[in-house]
Amino acid sequence: MTNPEKKKASIAASGSGMERFNAVKPTTNILYSLLFIFLALLCVIPVIFVIIISFSSEQSISQVGYSFRPVEWSTNAYEYVWTLRNASGMPIVIRSFINSIGITIFGTCLGLVLISTMGYALSRKNFKLRGLYTTLIFIPMIFSGGLLSTYVINTQILGLRNTYFALILPLACSSFYVIIMRTFFTTTVPDEIIESSKMDGASQFRIFVQLVLPISLPALATIALFLTFNYWNDWFQASMYIETSQRELYPLQYVLVNIEKNIQYLTNNESYMSADSSMVLPSETMRMAIVVIAVVPIMFSYPFFQKYFISGLTIGAVKG
Repeated sequence: MTNPEKKKASIAASGSGMERFNAVKPTTNILYSLLFIFLALLCVIPVIFVIIISFSSEQSISQVGYSFRPVEWSTNAYEYVWTLRNASGMPIVIRSFINSIGITIFGTCLGLVLISTMGYALSRKNFKLRGLYTTLIFIPMIFSGGLLSTYVINTQILGLRNTYFALILPLACSSFYVIIMRTFFTTTVPDEIIESSKMDGASQFRIFVQLVLPISLPALATIALFLTFNYWNDWFQASMYIETSQRELYPLQYVLVNIEKNIQYLTNNESYMSADSSMVLPSETMRMAIVVIAVVPIMFSYPFFQKYFISGLTIGAVKG
């Protein structure tokens, strides 16, 4: 028996090579589990610590500093943020929170439509202008158009100043995301499915909606997650395109960033303050409360997208 035959016989006797490769010893499994638990705690404990500090009193922080066991619990930081009111009497944080939710949802949906359709068109080999448009899309990844030109186009040409579209359109499409979707469509979507659908009389729109998109759910969920984070965490667009006279349009992050930069923002805007807000400003705990208000809502979006990661992997399976 030759050496290759001996190796094959040995593998057959002790299980397939892949099974042996995937086999993990109990000790190694325990070590990996402990490692991942430790890494998970490194991510979770700081969040819990920030939440505890945000519910601590200023006196507790002055006595024992930042601690997991504060001397005194207090909600003064959240109460003080709640005292910010707009002209109609609604808390400005609630108004900006609603703005951010609407901007994030609408912007993410619009971005997915633009990115997926453009990526699909560039992935088709029979598209004559495929090379030209790919080059035009790739150029902004290397050379930016500049902040001044962007501002002039959005304000003078498109007239987006002091509108919600000024907070949505500049972030709706990214060259990087388009290239990702183009590559995904090219490498993952089988040409045989599209050609057979064409022979059955299906239009390009129907092929894209009913065949391509279900196969592409993992990539779409990833892009949607990135877009959601970008819209939710963005405050720069508001600082550029929204004037102070249009405070009703402020997103949550812009309001919170202003408070974080200068805690006196609360007392300087007396028109937003209620009459009974005469307590001492809880500056330390308020910084942590701002972090909680900004981070906790977006944390709940990941399980939603995780659901589509799993379903996309199963729905997108192609049987031979």
